[in-house]
Amino acid sequence: MPPATPTRRDAVDTQAVALLVGCCVLWGLNQVAVKLALPEVPPLAQVALRSAGALLLLMVFARWRGIALWSGATAWAGLLAGLLFAVEFACIYSGLQYTSASRMTVFLYTSPFMVALGMRWLHPEERLQRRQWVGLFIAFAGVALAFWEAFHAPAVGPRQWWGDALGVAAAALWAATTLVIRSSSLSSAPAEQTLAYQLLVSALLMGLATTLWEGGPGLSLGALSPVSWGSLLFQAVVICFASYLTWFWLLARYPAARLATFTLLTPVAGLAFGVLLLNEPLTPSLLVGLLAVVSGMLLVNRR
Repeated sequence: MPPATPTRRDAVDTQAVALLVGCCVLWGLNQVAVKLALPEVPPLAQVALRSAGALLLLMVFARWRGIALWSGATAWAGLLAGLLFAVEFACIYSGLQYTSASRMTVFLYTSPFMVALGMRWLHPEERLQRRQWVGLFIAFAGVALAFWEAFHAPAVGPRQWWGDALGVAAAALWAATTLVIRSSSLSSAPAEQTLAYQLLVSALLMGLATTLWEGGPGLSLGALSPVSWGSLLFQAVVICFASYLTWFWLLARYPAARLATFTLLTPVAGLAFGVLLLNEPLTPSLLVGLLAVVSGMLLVNRR
């Protein structure tokens, strides 16, 4: 049976708040899960495995719901979004080899500001107000301060700057993916279809990449520790499949601008999990960068 058309709501109710808080906490925990598996599973292999696992679950879910995952009308836009998605996560997972999970989360969540700038370029009629420009400036100033620390007083390692740079690159790719989806035929496609393209291209491209550069065939899944297996299952089932579908479900029913404000919780959760679970250093520059990103997002999204 085809899914019914979702009913739009004008306000974010208690159910939406509970789901949003849960998603943000899980997204903040994701970087920690990646780092826990890195000693046994290389970064590109993690991206490929989690995408493949989530795609299989999505195909079963779509068949049960009667949702078509592939369409000629959205193929080119879907493949482009999938390519950007794959490279984005290659940057995130590779960057976590050199920087901390808490730092990666802060840099990654500069993406909403890049989306705001990109929408201003694609749609000049959507002018940013003065307070939104102030919010963008505050956020990027805080990120610049945190990035400066990577060169002058690295708290993680001598190549921390490279991991931080990959985090900024991932944010730009995430923003580009969002702009492609919003400015193409994918904007009216089912959310499951959009996610399917991203997972398919990511699984294939990163599978090839890990074979060429990480010795993929030599990776023995049976020899992995319970921690690594738990990390991979968490990434595939909880993050890629369940949380992403929940987010798309919310976007189809609630105002996007009001939902975006709640994503402020993700960098806060990511920093907290990194410090508490991985004993990562909490430096003044990183804390100022986090506060700047949160303050900037409040100004940009404030009604």
